[in-house]
Amino acid sequence: MNIRNSSPVITLTTDFGTSDPYVAAMKGVILKINPETKIIDISHDISPQNIYETAYVLDKAWRYFPDGTIHIVVVDPGVGTDRNALVVKAANAFFIAPNNGVLTYVVDGPFEAVSITNPPFWNQPVSSTFHGRDIFAPVAAHLSLDTPLSEFGEPVTSLVTLPKTKPYFGSDGSLVGHVIHIDRFGNVITDISRDDVPRNPAIHVKNYVIEELSPFYAEGDELIALIGSDEKLEIAVKNGNAAESLNLSVGDDIVVRRKP
Repeated sequence: MNIRNSSPVITLTTDFGTSDPYVAAMKGVILKINPETKIIDISHDISPQNIYETAYVLDKAWRYFPDGTIHIVVVDPGVGTDRNALVVKAANAFFIAPNNGVLTYVVDGPFEAVSITNPPFWNQPVSSTFHGRDIFAPVAAHLSLDTPLSEFGEPVTSLVTLPKTKPYFGSDGSLVGHVIHIDRFGNVITDISRDDVPRNPAIHVKNYVIEELSPFYAEGDELIALIGSDEKLEIAVKNGNAAESLNLSVGDDIVVRRKP
């Protein structure tokens, strides 16, 4: 089934920031090949070289775009090495990215992938330090013009994926979850889903105990717990930065117990 949208959308997710010309150069390459594309920025504020953060941010955004959207991901610490670059068709979308784990959540289900090895679709000469401009962007533009995946390179059946944390029950029956993301407000997002949280929970964060869930960020005491927009348990500080206040980092434990 052809899932391409008649008005092609291409998104960009990078760690480039917006003060340098890198993002603009990629957009220029795309528009020279296909001026009809709509280019949308998902984020350019990914922490430099942070593959885990990239995978999370992409996963929380891509599914809200129209069928057939092409997502370019350029968080690529291995640019210029022998790591391969990919075009992946998964679910109802396409992804162009380095094979370094940024597509961990995208390829949870069935997918079709090729390694990008066909130079006629590249911007020449190819810089060894800027594959986003010279490989990913032109390939995305040609893909938006209905070039078949098979034209870009050889099939790939196995992709690099990152370890994914899951909550587990400790020996005392408490639920142990993990911090998986910290947003720009300092809200601490965990891998504990709404359905995992018991009735009458007590949420233990470092040396603090939060006795109940708040319905939104502005309600409750200074330190609050709530279920966020992606149905995960979050820790926040009212009008403040929870990650800084509690010295929390990605990977730290959050413990939930049922109150007596």
